Amino acid sequence: MPDDLDLLTAAAHEAGKIALEFWRREPQIWEKDAGAGPVTEADLAVNDYLAHTLLGARQDYGWLSEESTDDPARLDAARCFIIDPIDGTRAFIDGQEGFSHSLAVAQGERITAAVVYLPAMGLTYTARSGQPALLNGKEIRVRDASLDDADILASKAVMDPANWRDGQVPGFRRSFRPSLAWRLCLVAEGRFDATLSPRSTWEWDIAAGSLIAECAGATVTDMHGGPMRFNSARALVDGMVIAAPPLHATIQQRLALQPRI
Repeated sequence: MPDDLDLLTAAAHEAGKIALEFWRREPQIWEKDAGAGPVTEADLAVNDYLAHTLLGARQDYGWLSEESTDDPARLDAARCFIIDPIDGTRAFIDGQEGFSHSLAVAQGERITAAVVYLPAMGLTYTARSGQPALLNGKEIRVRDASLDDADILASKAVMDPANWRDGQVPGFRRSFRPSLAWRLCLVAEGRFDATLSPRSTWEWDIAAGSLIAECAGATVTDMHGGPMRFNSARALVDGMVIAAPPLHATIQQRLALQPRI
């Protein structure tokens, strides 16, 4: 029987094949309720495949996915899959390459195995708890920088002065990528210095990437500097700060005491 990471990796690669069958081919699109964004027939096809494959292999695991109705039984499971079938759906719809499949296993509140796969770019990020993070089989590491010189992946919300002490936004450069999971991985491989979110983030967006970043040497916390906890009843984390330890410490010092969540 494959271990959890091998299982996730094989499933992610098959999911990529499914997604690419719809990519740039005008898939059907629906808008979710309450302004939750678009979903395509590709998201649903990938989700169905992953649920069938992963739960078929691990019938005692819980299941948390952006595209599945939440089953509270997952809270009682010792281990739980946390899945975003397609992270960056808007990029997928637009025909951009920067969408990913984000697959993770939580044991209790902690992520123990993780894969983020970008099929259009041929990028496979993987991590096992306590081992180095890998990109296409090669070890990756975070890089450090001063805050004012840092290149940080974040949405426009991070530039709100209310998120920073004394309303002073540091002089870092803000960059953006459509897949939140990929942002964490780009920090893990040292292509960017940090990623931030002052707003609550869904677990399925960051579960896999959080372990990959951690195994690459990043400090990974919520916006208050606390540990991320997964498979929670709300399925939300109170924002995130992910960076090499010295830069992470500086960011936490400069953030407002009560950041806007």
